[in-house]
Amino acid sequence: MGEQPLANKVLSFQLKGVDHRHPYLKARGIAVETAEQVGVGFFAGKGSMQGRVVIQIHNERGELVAYAGRAIDDTEPRYKLPAGFHKSLELFNLHRVIGDSKTEPRVVVVEGFFDCLKVSDAGFPCVALMGYSLSEAQEILLARCFKAAWLMLDGDEPGQHAAAELLARLSRRMWVRAAVVPDGSQPDQLTGEQIKQLLPPL
Repeated sequence: MGEQPLANKVLSFQLKGVDHRHPYLKARGIAVETAEQVGVGFFAGKGSMQGRVVIQIHNERGELVAYAGRAIDDTEPRYKLPAGFHKSLELFNLHRVIGDSKTEPRVVVVEGFFDCLKVSDAGFPCVALMGYSLSEAQEILLARCFKAAWLMLDGDEPGQHAAAELLARLSRRMWVRAAVVPDGSQPDQLTGEQIKQLLPPL
């Protein structure tokens, strides 16, 4: 009793009428092509995600297991996840990075969805923890799917403390280094060129 499930349930539906061209996405530097490809957009329909930018979350097999909902104003919570979904069991964008091979030599690890999209657009394979903590399940996924990782967590105090902890944990399983994000910044606020400067070829 109280044990975590072995897997998140696969959704039996997809949200319809998602707007991939919403001004919020443009303001966050997300190209329309990227939004369409990854299923990110504003949802005006009914339900718990109404009036939020929705982000598809898949498991490593590419099955849709949840939508995250990002408020586009000061509404709290800033991010909403469905009841019963365990983000600690997934790595956002993992299925796209590994493709059909199931193993890739390297990856960049970030905190958030938009960080991941921005780093991916800069040309780097990237997954997001959906927070700054690393669960045991996520640690196992990273070590199984990749030989090396660059950590690119936020440049605030919680992000840097988390990076130090993650370096210590992951270094027991794989090659890992941390990129130094400017103080107070996060990856999705950087330009593609700045990201490339912080991440030497993997």
